[in-house]
Amino acid sequence: MRAGISHTVHAMVAAAAPPAAMIEGMEKMGFDLVHVYGLTETYGPAAVCAKHAEWAQMDIGRRAERMGRQGVRYLMEEAITVMNPETMQKVPWDGETVGEIMFRGNVTMKGYLKNPKATCEAFAGGWFHSGDLAVMQPDGYLKIKDRSKDVIISGGENISSLEVEDVIYRHPAVLACAVVATPDPKWGETPCAFVEIKAGAMVTEGEIIDHCRLQLARFKVPRKVMFTILPKTSTGKIQKFILREQAKSAVAIE
Repeated sequence: MRAGISHTVHAMVAAAAPPAAMIEGMEKMGFDLVHVYGLTETYGPAAVCAKHAEWAQMDIGRRAERMGRQGVRYLMEEAITVMNPETMQKVPWDGETVGEIMFRGNVTMKGYLKNPKATCEAFAGGWFHSGDLAVMQPDGYLKIKDRSKDVIISGGENISSLEVEDVIYRHPAVLACAVVATPDPKWGETPCAFVEIKAGAMVTEGEIIDHCRLQLARFKVPRKVMFTILPKTSTGKIQKFILREQAKSAVAIE
């Protein structure tokens, strides 16, 4: 994979929160990754997971966890924070309280073209509402928990699809995955995992589920695993809306 490259390769990773397994794997291959985060409305990178020198002394697992966060504001962004969208109050820096990521600054858009209603909604309270749910950690770095539309509500419990995906990515046979909600007659909805496996790898649905059971609370474990080539955009971002449609049309999981 690195034939002919002997030096460290510095690169940015964006589009979606990188799973810890990906960061670990790339680092072992000699790639120095920096995670950046933003939206089209915030002119690309609006936050960066700026590294601290002391992270280099951590083991690979702890370092990958730190590097997978969305971080702090980019230099050109005035402010980024996590707030309760109803009260517009900033959440405590406890790593637990979930709120919505919001932006303010001169690299944030002025509004949606010829759509004043959407613009007004997006900037309610004077901040741009990203639609991404996150926590603010004690060191001032933010970490995405999920897109608001991707949160799975099962039996009254909220499940972060990103948390489940991060566990699935750690299976050695998995190349890519995405977790969405699928209807369930008892729980309302449950996690359904779409998994793309590595070339030449072999894995069963039961093995993926057992792998998840070792690391997740039982209600977070996918009830169904579907093996497929994941639909992606031209930049490689997984198109979850297509998978959500497929999951809705599936027979309800018993």
